[in-house]
Amino acid sequence: QVQLVESGGGLVQAGGSLRLSCVASGFIFGINAMAWYRQAPGKQRELVATISSSDSTNYKDSVKGRFTISRDNAKNTVYLQMNSLKPEDTAVYYCNLNRRGYGYWGQGTQVTVSS
Repeated sequence: QVQLVESGGGLVQAGGSLRLSCVASGFIFGINAMAWYRQAPGKQRELVATISSSDSTNYKDSVKGRFTISRDNAKNTVYLQMNSLKPEDTAVYYCNLNRRGYGYWGQGTQVTVSS
C-alpha cells in the first residue's frame, strides 16, 4: 500500500534553514507528481509546492525564492529545502500524492520558526 513518511522538521530561528524529506513506497514514484502542503493551527491546509514527473515545479507565492522542491527517483524521495524561514512558515508540513483520483498523505512533520 501507499506510504508517505515525512521527516526533517524542527525548531529554527527566523532566517534559518531546514530540509524536509518524504520517503514514498507502494507505487511507481517516478511517474507521479508530488506536493508539499502545510497547515498552521486554526488555518486551512495550503499547498506549498508541487513537482511533476518531469521536474516541473510550482510554488505558493509567499515561498518563491526561499523554498525549493526536488525529487530523487532512485530513492523514492521528495524534498523541500526551506531557506530564510519566517515565523509565518510555522506549520505541520505534509507530503502529498494524488494517484488515480485518490489523495494520500503522510503523517506530517512540525516546523517551528521562532522570532
